[in-house]
Amino acid sequence: MQADIREYIEGFEPSVQAYLLEMRRIIMDTIPDCTEKIAWGAPAYYLNGYLLQIAANKKHLGFYTSPGTLEEFREDLAVYKTNKKNTVQFPYDTKLPEALIRKMIQFRQREKLTNLDK
Repeated sequence: MQADIREYIEGFEPSVQAYLLEMRRIIMDTIPDCTEKIAWGAPAYYLNGYLLQIAANKKHLGFYTSPGTLEEFREDLAVYKTNKKNTVQFPYDTKLPEALIRKMIQFRQREKLTNLDK
């Protein structure tokens, strides 16, 4: 883990750190060849360009993907707060839906590789 990513995670209370680390593990396991760096003040993940980003907020973890990803998984995401552009909010008081997140990451990767995210 790069120092700037570690510093970002360590800047939060332990329960939020655990949530961030779990999300990071899911991302890195799903797209191990991605590049991870801080962008716009939070961890972002790149493979053939920008793929997605995560950010800790007061009550939730923000998962920033693409409008196409949100549309593709609209029904699965109905229980979570989303915006119309690209964000899913995963509340800290719920378990991360690992299988769904993996599918979303894989979809986003295919979307990027086929240039459907323009």
